[in-house]
Amino acid sequence: MQYPDFSLEYELLKRYSIVAGIDEVGRGCLAGPVVAAISVVTSENDYYYQSVRDSKTLSEKQRNSLSQILKGKLTDYAIGTASAKEIDQIGIRKATHRAMLRAYWKLSVVPQVILMDGESATIPIFSKTYQYNYGDLRHYSIAAASIIAKVYRDSLMQSLELQQPGYGFDRHKGYGTKYHYEALKKLGLSNLHRRTFIH
Repeated sequence: MQYPDFSLEYELLKRYSIVAGIDEVGRGCLAGPVVAAISVVTSENDYYYQSVRDSKTLSEKQRNSLSQILKGKLTDYAIGTASAKEIDQIGIRKATHRAMLRAYWKLSVVPQVILMDGESATIPIFSKTYQYNYGDLRHYSIAAASIIAKVYRDSLMQSLELQQPGYGFDRHKGYGTKYHYEALKKLGLSNLHRRTFIH
């Protein structure tokens, strides 16, 4: 099992006072929003927790526990979303950037450096950015953001099943499982579905 380390953040905090990691979840879903979270670290806080790793490698119980721990340890964090309707209107890439910006604007501090996963580092309003493939596997602040975003989105999808019962959002969280496709055949599209993702 690969655990992200804090070495990059440690080096950056020698030059900058506020460093953040950002990540998203839900890009590939058929329904629900795309969700982004941003996690902020500074040299003043004891924010490192060694069990943190990419949210996809954790159980639901582990994610829920770590999300609560991280919210108490991080200097700051924030969450942003972009709806299924926005995804259909502007595309998933731009909607993901919109969710990231909404998270960024909610912060009470302004990061001087933002670490980003994969191809996301193309948002001009952000200050200095570093882009890393598999960043959520390698770097602590990105992994922390992935956990917070995943827990938030999963909880949201569970609540949306109560609003639109029968689709199984609480089970598959909007991803394209066999159960989800069978529910779509039976019930049709809801207002939570991304019409451009369903063929």
